[in-house]
Amino acid sequence: MSILLDVARGAAVVNIALLLVLVYVWAGNYRRHGAKHTLGLLIFAVFLVFQNGLWILLYGFDSGFIDWFLRSDLDRQVAITGLCGVQTIALLFLVLITWR
Repeated sequence: MSILLDVARGAAVVNIALLLVLVYVWAGNYRRHGAKHTLGLLIFAVFLVFQNGLWILLYGFDSGFIDWFLRSDLDRQVAITGLCGVQTIALLFLVLITWR
């Protein structure tokens, strides 16, 4: 197995955890205030949970995707892993700002 595949899997799992924190906070805020922008953030987070869940399925259980990933050149592996990593960093900042 490629270490980049493991990093991408880990990033997807961390992303779901961070998104669930955001869903918890934004759902509470929406219940209290009913603001439309909070509902928009909540729906956005739910779609991102779905997206990262799909990544976990592909990275962990889809043998065709895993084989393709492992046969790809290093640049492509780094790019795909980097996308998950960048999303993790962005979500970390969003959680830090939202939690305060």
